[in-house]
Amino acid sequence: MLHLKNVTKVYGEDNHQVLALRGIDLDVGPGEFIAITGPSGCGKSTLLHLACGLDLPTDGQVIVNGRTTASMNDDALTVMRRHEIGLVFQTFNLIPTLTALENVVLPATLEGRSFASQMDRGRILLNSVKLVGRDHHYPDQLSGGEAQRVAIARALIMDPIILLADEPTGNLDSESGMAIIDLLIEFGNLEAETSKGKVRRSTLIVTHDESIANRAKRRVRLKDGKVL
Repeated sequence: MLHLKNVTKVYGEDNHQVLALRGIDLDVGPGEFIAITGPSGCGKSTLLHLACGLDLPTDGQVIVNGRTTASMNDDALTVMRRHEIGLVFQTFNLIPTLTALENVVLPATLEGRSFASQMDRGRILLNSVKLVGRDHHYPDQLSGGEAQRVAIARALIMDPIILLADEPTGNLDSESGMAIIDLLIEFGNLEAETSKGKVRRSTLIVTHDESIANRAKRRVRLKDGKVL
């Protein structure tokens, strides 16, 4: 599903260079739930940004579902993220002027699908993340845990094959955080529909929380931009 081959990422130029990742090799298979751990500044978020094509490697290859991100233009990368990758961030990134339901179906409407055609699927996803009856609430009317549930539903609206979550519990209390991890594990165990048939969804989560990392099937530890 996802392959990083000898990936290096350098920021800056000349004497101001920062080596964020150093020769990373990582293979993620269908159905895997992987925790990316390590101290602050070790390259965890950089790895996720490269995995979804928000950034490109300085050297090496990032291959998503058989395609190399460095060989794709901006439009192609955008389409790939919209169709194949679900993103969940620490800060939720909900649009404050849209309701919960409108936020969930936003990726589909950006694709050109009508809001009306996506309402039923959006409501099903909101119900599945335990937000029954919250369709028409705005982000400022939701708790942090509820807002993150909306973000998860939004990440799933296009039925992605890969879920990437960057510290998704960082702004939540421990009880809400564990509920979010339960949801990510639940959805990570489901199948996604692709042009080649159904595949089990893969999940990568960046976290500092040991209790969360211990629930992953596999843990990748980073330090100073390298896999330990």
